[in-house]
Amino acid sequence: MQTDMKIEIIHNPDQATLDQYGCGSWPIWEKEISRFPWTYDAKEVCLVLEGEVTVTPQNGDAVIIRAGDLVTFPEGMSCEWNVTKPIRKHYNFY
Repeated sequence: MQTDMKIEIIHNPDQATLDQYGCGSWPIWEKEISRFPWTYDAKEVCLVLEGEVTVTPQNGDAVIIRAGDLVTFPEGMSCEWNVTKPIRKHYNFY
């Protein structure tokens, strides 16, 4: 297990960045307030449209992700999601 995996967050990215990724055409995922474990089988980039979640990687520090954040989760990372406000996001796997 890798311990150096980091969640990358761009807070309120500009439109050029969003256009570069093509976020608007990605599928949408929604989740109610909940807590669950997750492991990334592939790298995921997502744009949070609504809500808030605290994601805690194994052997890592918790990060708070909010509406407006563009987030990259590394392939192979295991973590716990704690959705504190119902979340809605565009997502894409690479």
